[in-house]
Amino acid sequence: MKTRNQILVSREEKSMRASGFVLSGLITLTSAALIYHRAQPSVKTQMVQYKSGDEIVSGFLTLPEGKGPFPAIIVIHEWWGLNEWVKENAKKFADDGYMTLAIDLYRGQVATDQEAAHELMRGLPEDRATRDLQAAFAYLVSRQDVQHDKIGSLGWCLGGGYSLQAALSIPELAACVINYGRLVTDGELIDKINAPILGIFGGKDRGIPVKDIEAFKAACNKAGKNISVQIYPRSGYDFMNETNAKGYNAKDAQNAWEKTFAFLKKNLKK
Repeated sequence: MKTRNQILVSREEKSMRASGFVLSGLITLTSAALIYHRAQPSVKTQMVQYKSGDEIVSGFLTLPEGKGPFPAIIVIHEWWGLNEWVKENAKKFADDGYMTLAIDLYRGQVATDQEAAHELMRGLPEDRATRDLQAAFAYLVSRQDVQHDKIGSLGWCLGGGYSLQAALSIPELAACVINYGRLVTDGELIDKINAPILGIFGGKDRGIPVKDIEAFKAACNKAGKNISVQIYPRSGYDFMNETNAKGYNAKDAQNAWEKTFAFLKKNLKK
């Protein structure tokens, strides 16, 4: 019998392999025309360290212009790890006025092929990853330049599932964006969610079928949770990532970014 973690990993892998994902290297500027894909040089970045349990872990911090305090976002990487694509997107959120902390669940390891990514994902202990999410939240709360009641989470694929895990394990979380991440429908788990949720999915993603998305939405609605779900029928897995040569959908990605920024503004800036 498979463990819960093995089931979750197999679902992530199914999405990634079904999409025929090809990593074309570091982020390119081919999509620079997209409104929300432009980071300005005014954004400052630095690597920071903080405690997660008995470990000292690192994260990629971005700082907006000004003195703050700023709303903040915990940014969670895909199965590849904390690579340049994630860092570039973290900077773009900072350019819109958010402090971001891109966490590193893999402890410095980054994959560039599916086999390596698969092994990193399979080797990630879920309890340690959850602890890292809570530690990232605590680090942001410890900063005087952060609005402590305006901290959200956002991730893609593996990170989308862990963005939901942040909402399940951090009662004070103020917003949660799930980009084609694993879902839950158990009522006892759903009851733990306090944050408004935005879910973004591809209708052709075989790893996260529409029926599972609808079941998650129904469970949240039944529990009285604040949830908005957007399904893009023409897109599959990881359609927002322009380095995904076989699956990127520029039109749907643009719309998804617009919805993401509007959701974050509504819940973290007001």
